[in-house]
Amino acid sequence: MDAPVNELDVSLIVPFYDEEENLPELLRSLLETLRPLGRSFELVFIDDGSRDGGPDFLANAALATPELVLVQLRRNYGQTTAIAAGFDVASGKTLVVMDADLQNDPRDIPRLLAKIDEGFDVASGWRRDRKDPLFTRRIPSKIANRLIRSATGLPLHDLGCMLKAYRREVLEQSRIYGEMHRYLAVYAHMAGARIIEVEVSHHPRVAGRSKYGLSRTLRTLFDLMTIRFLDRHLQHPMYFFGKAALSVAALSVAAALPALYWKFVTGTKSLIRTPLPVLSFILMVMAAQIFLTGLMMEVLSRTYFESQKKRPYAIRRIVGGGRAAPPA
Repeated sequence: MDAPVNELDVSLIVPFYDEEENLPELLRSLLETLRPLGRSFELVFIDDGSRDGGPDFLANAALATPELVLVQLRRNYGQTTAIAAGFDVASGKTLVVMDADLQNDPRDIPRLLAKIDEGFDVASGWRRDRKDPLFTRRIPSKIANRLIRSATGLPLHDLGCMLKAYRREVLEQSRIYGEMHRYLAVYAHMAGARIIEVEVSHHPRVAGRSKYGLSRTLRTLFDLMTIRFLDRHLQHPMYFFGKAALSVAALSVAAALPALYWKFVTGTKSLIRTPLPVLSFILMVMAAQIFLTGLMMEVLSRTYFESQKKRPYAIRRIVGGGRAAPPA
């Protein structure tokens, strides 16, 4: 995500899908909140293939609202892709993302921006008093957040809260896909960003239909495994696969030893009177496959960094030596 030539202070990115009933009130509230702040800003609404009149409303509103930008995608790609499109279009130094369902409160945005002004790289919303169904939304969310905290070491209570503010530079190396938008703070944490959690208001949905469900919890767990692997093993995947191959090889030897004992110590005539030799052979083949996969991943990892000229580290600033320091 390259920085634009003429940066604004703030870009607010709002992905939406079939939210016609909520958009007028959301737009009004955003303008009432942001215009008095004295910052240059834009409202980037990303239409993710809506089938209602929401895009038409925003297209008409843009004629009288210079801060409003409507980006219409050709079809419904999903929330993560819509957010990625918003990042590409946005021109702000600070990027704020929020939902369009009016459950996030625009009046919380200045508090997030204040934390960015204090020097934090990410200000993440925390819906402490969440107004969602208990069994289908809140309990699965608590379980997922606890797993994410345990796996990543990022002490946030509410990774699923869409309302977050980011310095542009902490997202420049991030390419999101699938359902990975919820892990943007994790990506920033992996790059050494300073992150703070801010309690924000949460309102019950009063119009439109929720697009979230229990199926997202399962996808979240799969994405978490991907994040965990990328965080720990992207630079040296052979360390992970090598350990796994040695573990499986050890199980293969452990399965073979009793069969060899019965054959050569107790005098059993045949090695195949038990399934242990077959199990040992299967495990040894698995160990070889895992090891070769590790070698392949090691080559791909080096190709990834070298072909894109990516560095496996991120510098916050350089002090001394006559070098200009990037923004803190």
